[in-house]
Amino acid sequence: MATFETADPPPFVRLASDPLRWRLLRELSHGDRRVRELVDLVGQPQNLVSYHLGKLRAAELVTARRSSFDGRDTYYHLDLERCADALAEAGGSLHPALAPIGSGPKRAGPRLKVLFVCTGNSGRSPMAEALLRHRAGSRVEVSSAGSHPKPVHPDAVRVLAERGIALTHEPSHVDGLRRRRFHWVISLCDRVREVCPEFPGHPRVIHWSLPDPAKEADEAGETYPAFRRLAAELDRRIGFLTAMMR
Repeated sequence: MATFETADPPPFVRLASDPLRWRLLRELSHGDRRVRELVDLVGQPQNLVSYHLGKLRAAELVTARRSSFDGRDTYYHLDLERCADALAEAGGSLHPALAPIGSGPKRAGPRLKVLFVCTGNSGRSPMAEALLRHRAGSRVEVSSAGSHPKPVHPDAVRVLAERGIALTHEPSHVDGLRRRRFHWVISLCDRVREVCPEFPGHPRVIHWSLPDPAKEADEAGETYPAFRRLAAELDRRIGFLTAMMR
């Protein structure tokens, strides 16, 4: 007598069971990548990588965004929230008692040092710095810097104030931090990724391809909606980042 409503594996299991697609998911879990970078990482032809990326995009597990540095390039991003939902669905289809993976033991040891970098150090990186500090508290020592620093954008202050976070920040040049040691260095801008210096101690370097909200004014000329979208995306990504830091 059958005990399951269907014998077919759930969609995520079928999709991720392909070895190459699983490798692409794993690589994208470390940060946003361009196709040519994924080709190098997985050692497969570009047409095959593009085919499987198309499958992952159709399943809405991966999104794509044109590079703000070179519009001919596209960055691919793994939607971890979608993956979490799909994995929970897969577990539930196997047995209703299966619950999402717990938080696990917390990391012991010295505070992690994290650096966020963008071009102006006026929007993306100070917002990320404040959001991570708000989430992780004393568990992390977080900084931000830019390749061409300028004063903090007022909309960055406004959207974080809505979240109960007071953003007070003095812009810094990334060259002033290049001798400091960090555990993680996260670039938030396609332009700064191309010029970001190397840091001592071999930190973990990842890239989040995020557009500059100051350049995404709506029809009324307002950039505030773009800053709100950015805050939501940063907070979502940082939520998964803090889970990795436990």
